Amino acid sequence: MGKPYGDDLRRKFFEAYDAGNSTLEQLAGRFLVSVGWAKKVSAQRKRTKQAERVPHRPGRKPRVGEELHPKVLDWVRAEPDLTLAEVQSKLQREAGIALSVAGVWHLLRKLGLRLKKSRSTPRSGTPRPTASDAKSSPRTSARFHRKS
Repeated sequence: MGKPYGDDLRRKFFEAYDAGNSTLEQLAGRFLVSVGWAKKVSAQRKRTKQAERVPHRPGRKPRVGEELHPKVLDWVRAEPDLTLAEVQSKLQREAGIALSVAGVWHLLRKLGLRLKKSRSTPRSGTPRPTASDAKSSPRTSARFHRKS
């Protein structure tokens, strides 16, 4: 993929266009750029009111803005035992933001909050898998018992 044209080319292009002596098509030929590029940057300047390139930010855009982060932190500090579903419903009620439970989990993780495990629950009855993927049993087999 090619590199984007620099902001200095954009500024010179727009200075010539703002002088009003040429059309976008004529300027594209003079500056050795495509007509499509000229139309694209002209529309972008109208939309953003700036001649410079808008920085590219790949990835998903967050649904919860930075302004809500302190509010969510306050909720969790006030009630540390809130579940993800309860935080989800508070976001819906108080901020009007609909997030999935996974989205709430990602938000809390981004804020540095962790899911707490209860130490009072009993351990799982499911045995841990062995490294060799062999059958594991809570009892040893009969052939390893010595008869005394």
